[in-house]
Amino acid sequence: MAGERDEPAGGPAAESPRRKRWRRFKWVVRITVLLLIVGKFIVGFDSLFYYPDGKVYYTPEQLKLDYEAVTFNAADGTRLSGWFLPARGEPKGTVVHFHGNAANISAHITFAAWLPAAGYNVLVFDYRGYGESAGKVTRQGTILDGHAAVDYVLTRPDVDPQRVFAFGQSLGGAVAVVVAAERPELRAVVVDSTFSSYRGIAAMHVQRFLLSKWLSRGVARLALSDDYDPIDYVARLAPRPLLVITGGQDEICFPESGRELYEAAEEPKELWLLPDATHTEALFMDSDEAQRRITGWFEQAVE
Repeated sequence: MAGERDEPAGGPAAESPRRKRWRRFKWVVRITVLLLIVGKFIVGFDSLFYYPDGKVYYTPEQLKLDYEAVTFNAADGTRLSGWFLPARGEPKGTVVHFHGNAANISAHITFAAWLPAAGYNVLVFDYRGYGESAGKVTRQGTILDGHAAVDYVLTRPDVDPQRVFAFGQSLGGAVAVVVAAERPELRAVVVDSTFSSYRGIAAMHVQRFLLSKWLSRGVARLALSDDYDPIDYVARLAPRPLLVITGGQDEICFPESGRELYEAAEEPKELWLLPDATHTEALFMDSDEAQRRITGWFEQAVE
């Protein structure tokens, strides 16, 4: 029919190169918007990477633990709170526990509650914005807070400064590695279910939705900074020992990321992979072995 474009049988007329470029550009814009939305609401910008609250989950009294409620200041003046749990009997050392990214110390104390009976003092503390600690959490703030926790235990007369160790879980493992790299007073480091970089772990989560490694890395770069990545610090722990614990079924801090952190570290180091464990499950799935390995790592550091 006059005025109508002839089309080959079986489909529309072929697109012009200009129209293809325009369609491709529109999809790039759409994907970029999607990346930003995913980055903000699924992974979170730096300020949304944390999930603090003030709810009380467990108290030391409920766990039949002796304790002292303590406060101390970060270098910028932010007031932090914590619990100091004294060892039963003569202390073998003091452990600074760096908790994960959700809730507050009252939810995470169960991961450290076994240490006093094993002969270790423990400081569990909240980053700024968590629990009773003042301020608003930031990535740099967590590092300042970790340093402040180390400073605090070193001021205590009941702490042997030659026997201070770091135990970090999940986000806390990332913070502990960075702090320990700058604090030779920490004689050994144990990290459980942690990750090698903030962008890296974010990309792994986004890839579950986008199914593209390239796009996932893109959203991670858009959503998060690369400041204080533990992989950039971990080699500086040597010659102090590092134990990396990871679960083969961990879908929060994937085992690949823990292995990457381990591989970037120098000796002495050890990777303990529990094939069937999920996130931070080692202390519950195989508690006797986990406790033996963790305390053994501390003891090795001061032999």
